[in-house]
Amino acid sequence: MTGKTRIPRVRRGRTTPRAFTLAVVGTLLAGTTVAAATPGAAGTAHVQYTSKAAELVAQMTLDEKISFVHWALDPDRQNVGYLPGVPRLGIPELRAADGPNGIRLVGRTATALPAPVALASTFDDSMADSYGKVMGRDGRALGQDMVLGPMMNNIRVPHGGRNYETFSEDPLVSSRTAVAQIKGIQGAGLMTTAKHFAANNQENNRFSVNATVDEQTLREIEFPAFEASSKAGAASFMCAYNGLNGKPSCGNDELLNNVLRTQWGFQGWVMSDWLATPGTDAITKGLDQEMGVELPGDIPPGEPSPPAKFFGDALKQAVLNGTIPEAAVTQSAERIVNQMDKFGLLSATPAPRPERDKAGAQAVSRKVAENGAVLLRNEGQALPLAGDAGRSIAVIGPTAVDPKVTGLGSAHVVPDSAAAPLDTIKARAGAGATVTYETGEETFGTQIPAAQLSPAFNQGVQLQPGQAGALYDGTLTVPADGEYRIAVKATGGYATVQLGSHTIEAGQVYGKVSSPLLKLTKGTHKLTISGFAMSATPLSLELGWVTPEAADATIAKAVEAARKARTAVVFAYDDGTEGVDRPNLSLPGTQDKLISAVADANPNTVVVLNTGSSVLMPWLSKTRAVLDMWYPGQAGAEATAALLYGDVNPSGKLTQSFPAAENQHAVAGDPNRYPGVDNQQTYSEGIHVGYRWFDKENVKPLFPFGHGLSYTSFTQSAPTVVRTSTGGLKVTVTVRNSGQRAGQEVVQAYLGASPNVTAPQAKKKLVGYTKVALAPGESKTVTVNVDRRQLQYWDAASDSWRTGTGSRLLQTGSSSADLRGSSQVTVW
Repeated sequence: MTGKTRIPRVRRGRTTPRAFTLAVVGTLLAGTTVAAATPGAAGTAHVQYTSKAAELVAQMTLDEKISFVHWALDPDRQNVGYLPGVPRLGIPELRAADGPNGIRLVGRTATALPAPVALASTFDDSMADSYGKVMGRDGRALGQDMVLGPMMNNIRVPHGGRNYETFSEDPLVSSRTAVAQIKGIQGAGLMTTAKHFAANNQENNRFSVNATVDEQTLREIEFPAFEASSKAGAASFMCAYNGLNGKPSCGNDELLNNVLRTQWGFQGWVMSDWLATPGTDAITKGLDQEMGVELPGDIPPGEPSPPAKFFGDALKQAVLNGTIPEAAVTQSAERIVNQMDKFGLLSATPAPRPERDKAGAQAVSRKVAENGAVLLRNEGQALPLAGDAGRSIAVIGPTAVDPKVTGLGSAHVVPDSAAAPLDTIKARAGAGATVTYETGEETFGTQIPAAQLSPAFNQGVQLQPGQAGALYDGTLTVPADGEYRIAVKATGGYATVQLGSHTIEAGQVYGKVSSPLLKLTKGTHKLTISGFAMSATPLSLELGWVTPEAADATIAKAVEAARKARTAVVFAYDDGTEGVDRPNLSLPGTQDKLISAVADANPNTVVVLNTGSSVLMPWLSKTRAVLDMWYPGQAGAEATAALLYGDVNPSGKLTQSFPAAENQHAVAGDPNRYPGVDNQQTYSEGIHVGYRWFDKENVKPLFPFGHGLSYTSFTQSAPTVVRTSTGGLKVTVTVRNSGQRAGQEVVQAYLGASPNVTAPQAKKKLVGYTKVALAPGESKTVTVNVDRRQLQYWDAASDSWRTGTGSRLLQTGSSSADLRGSSQVTVW
């Protein structure tokens, strides 16, 4: 160690990876009604609270009320937020854990559910409810009262680092999935947090960027899932880092008071994202609670929590000097205590916490993984594996032995257990089968030779518990030009490696190994390392690399194994993460090269994707089948084997379009759309996001929204459409399983544009869907209910919803590009 340096603090406006590290680490540590007081912010709703909440808050001192409007660090340092309660008034402590795909606790395991994007791909509300029930029970059993999720931001940017944490590019899918998950979680007694409100659709420059979004786009694309979540009774909302139309999302009176509370009638409370509070006066603009404290490093248990920046002493002083009315603090505290009362936390005999149901949670995790997996390609019925094709297999790829369970960042849940897909495939192939394995893509390689580092770097323990500082300052000598994986394993803490202009972050939330593929030139490169150890563990660090020659040799071994087998199954992955968007849509490392080489050697190549969002597939035409498992959770290996062998028939559908090229999507080629210029971005594509953009521009995607193949086949009749008494539509379709296997089909209904509307419209938009299970040869008539809102558009001139009248084309089918029946519908 060459000396102690100050660990950077996270502030709004900073987007450095080191700042992100501490932001994520902070999330690791860290009856009769009466009218509530309404401090004079314009548009504030006259919300009603239970008499108990109002009476309790009326008895609080100013300090006690302020203790509710900012989260503190959990005394046990296991979760993201802690409120001490008021014991003298019988108000208990309150704890909140990160989500949204499981209960994320430091140093403890939990059920790692499939990524939310996989859940949405089931197109099944009952599945989302079951998923929510598992989270709710797990959270309660693990001592939590709230989970920070679900996330429901729009998949606008294909590169988005957190796309795996959210649901869809389509607001209807996002709304229905979010509502069902919220009801499941809260039905089990755990409070939810709808996040991140609003237009938080990218990670790059998320702290500083201001999104300019027209009102129609907000209402039709960005807001629907949030509005639905409010009406479903979400206990809280989390506002976003980014600004919206010139105002910080967490200090936006129009967004938080007028839209959320007055127009939607939201009854819960609004908290900030970690350190996203813009100032003390935000409490008068709709923000109730500040989350996040500036951390100098890990704060050990027993040490006092650092003070809140804006809603602590600064807020108290503002109240005492009359700058902020105490009524604003009172109102925010009432909102929080009111929800605690609604969830039974103020009861003299609160409901006992349940025991964890690990077996039940595992079963749900597996079922969601099976039903959310999307079969993208299946030429010549390569899948399901049968006969020799299922008994002579070369399994290739690092995630076949080190399972890709979830994404990275604050949603990185450590599972109770997770089998390796290689093992489940071997077990399913059975005795006498030949299943070989080659990694194909090394992620760590070998330790960097001492001769390449000057001065020498001592692999292993770098810092003792609680220490922080600079670890290394020297150079790395590269023997030749080429692409090198530079690998960092950090255990017991976090490390930041700066190699020339490249920054590598390592630690638990970044996975077991951080190892980007970097283009390096021959010669010496400046190398510095800093980090910190958690309070209970030393920081240990290993540096590795994979040279170009080693990478080629690894691919060659995989190719040889593939050549000897009847079937090659290649597992490919990406690393979606909070804080950073993907630099491009390609698979990271040399995976595209690997898949192409394997497919050249074995024409019966199957690719299993463990990805969080869309990826390019330059090798697609060489392969026989592609199965997208997403990040499949802790039962992903079992689900993968079941799908490959046909024990389960795939039924998932894409909730996002997969572009065919880097420059063929709605935000491509325009930096003002993404990532923004000078901290400003404009949603100039308007409502034309995802499949709406592909339709408008007549561009064919690699795979369309709603796409997903099956091992059987289905026919659909032309739809019959009638108006309902509530102003919506009732669409009936007869679906027949015309194949030889039982399966499930998703009937999707799309509505065309109104001839009487001059505002922007999509050529067609999803207005309803339902999923049906059918035995071979079985037929069922199903109903797709279309809500009245789906017939409407936002009229900016009148600032209201208007119905798109006239003759409109309603189409039904199996995807946005596979529409099999239609009917002209007169809307009035």
